[in-house]
Amino acid sequence: MGTLGELERAVMDAVWDADVPLTAYDVKDRLELEQGRALAATTLLTVLSRLEKKGFVASDRSVRPHRYTPVASRADHVAELMHEVLGESADRMAVLERFVGGVSEEDAAVLRKLLRGAV
Repeated sequence: MGTLGELERAVMDAVWDADVPLTAYDVKDRLELEQGRALAATTLLTVLSRLEKKGFVASDRSVRPHRYTPVASRADHVAELMHEVLGESADRMAVLERFVGGVSEEDAAVLRKLLRGAV
């Protein structure tokens, strides 16, 4: 999947947060409400088209206007980014050590449970 630009991320957050498929106009309304800035529907259609080509969203073209849904969850995306960063590292041990050293006690407990297969 890869990384997202600022507007792509805002669009994906709207799509991920929705309980139903969204049109570009739905995304426009949500972003304008949250960010307080006017966005052109054509701009959002372009962003959604790019996100579809990148594999982030799927569109239902059987209806008008088209509706968009996420291909994977936000958690899946973040986990993929973490794997990408780890895979690009020359010293995986150092990266993991710094990551684990920087997590809260609660997150460390979750990691221990996950590693034991208890969750």
